[in-house]
Amino acid sequence: MAAQSFDVVVIGAGPGGYVAAIRAAQLGLSTAIIERENMGGICLNWGCIPTKAMLRSSEVFHLMHRAKEFGLKADGIDYDLPAVVKRSRGVAKQLSSGVSHLMKKNKITTIMGEATIPAKGKVSVKTDKGNEELTAKNIILATGARARELPGLEADGDLVWTYRHALTPPRMPKKLLVIGSGAIGIEFASFYNTLGCDTTVVEVMDRVLPVEDAEISAFAKKSFTKQGMKIMEKAMVKQLDRGKGTVTAHIEVGGKVQTEEFDTVISAVGIVGNVENLGLEALGVKIDRTHVVTDAFCRTGVEGLYAIGDIAGAPWLAHKASHEGVMVAELIAGKNNVHPVKPESIPGCTYCHPQVASVGYSEAKAKELGYDIKVGRFPFIGNGKAIALGEAEGMIKTVFDAKTGELLGAHMIGAEVTEMIQGYVVGRQLETTEEDLMHAVFPHPTISEAMHESVLDAYDRVIHI
Repeated sequence: MAAQSFDVVVIGAGPGGYVAAIRAAQLGLSTAIIERENMGGICLNWGCIPTKAMLRSSEVFHLMHRAKEFGLKADGIDYDLPAVVKRSRGVAKQLSSGVSHLMKKNKITTIMGEATIPAKGKVSVKTDKGNEELTAKNIILATGARARELPGLEADGDLVWTYRHALTPPRMPKKLLVIGSGAIGIEFASFYNTLGCDTTVVEVMDRVLPVEDAEISAFAKKSFTKQGMKIMEKAMVKQLDRGKGTVTAHIEVGGKVQTEEFDTVISAVGIVGNVENLGLEALGVKIDRTHVVTDAFCRTGVEGLYAIGDIAGAPWLAHKASHEGVMVAELIAGKNNVHPVKPESIPGCTYCHPQVASVGYSEAKAKELGYDIKVGRFPFIGNGKAIALGEAEGMIKTVFDAKTGELLGAHMIGAEVTEMIQGYVVGRQLETTEEDLMHAVFPHPTISEAMHESVLDAYDRVIHI
């Protein structure tokens, strides 16, 4: 059978790959996409989306316990873990089939199978029916990443889980150890802790949520501890002894090793890129610590071969992958004015309780880069809407360049901050200054008014504290 020929072949149908394929098709390029597992990739099926569905269940459960505060009565409050999981899986399935529909709508050829690149401009796909050969002027690698497994801490699905097991738990943990306090670790810790599980989080760095501003990390730790979580920082799990229904963890903290028993361990110690078995080395693609080395425009150095999303390195975020996908499709189509995606303009959101969101530089990073800065803060306790919602725990922090008034960074913790961060993201994109933000009229009563007050505070003009 003659090889099918395309302008663009995308390998991987996650939020990077499927978005790249849609944009390429919109620009009139003949496009094929190859996926070995689920349309929508990890994000839609095993990551961003199903975790948010589960966290929503735990959030409602938490609120039900607070019914009395709101003048309401709720007795015999309980949860049904299989039903919580079923709802989460249903949400994921709905979105995954939505991606398949978008492929059809945009007339993109979809091939389910394992792809390799035997030579420049050629893709071979191993499908259920045999091999399919494709030729392509341009190939976009969007193969994503998977959970990193540390020696001795490997998941078994019974006592030691990865995010996949944690999303479809065989049972409710009673005593849980979460290794790693990045977004994935802390979200699962938040979910299981809210449902009443005795939860311990071990973090090797000196603070939880280590990529966040130090002040936000400290606030988060206080909140988590108040909720009954045990947080161990500057700590490392050296060994797991697996018994019958229990795991003994050897945890090194402060130079001493202590042991503790748990019935479940979730390992969330980062990710590794899916770079194997594609034929990349033979093509001359440079790989550094499981990630494909690219330039700012996601070019690999091999003509016509691009890499986007998690496989191309940090930050490992779905929205970064999608933006890179659009950028590469426009580059291939010869569009003018194509801009690289700047890491510092990408917001990060963590959906623990309370939520955490940020964009740009932390206070420490801004100082390290040599900026003379002005910093503003505003607590949720000074915001009418937050108090009315019963969500007075939170704060917003803004970092400005003292010389130019440029918004260098914004950091938030509290209710709905993952929705609000976008205000500062748009502001940074439009190269806003403190003056623009001060003159903007924020609606009352909203939690977003705290964003305005934080800016005012940086310039000693705050009203409500």
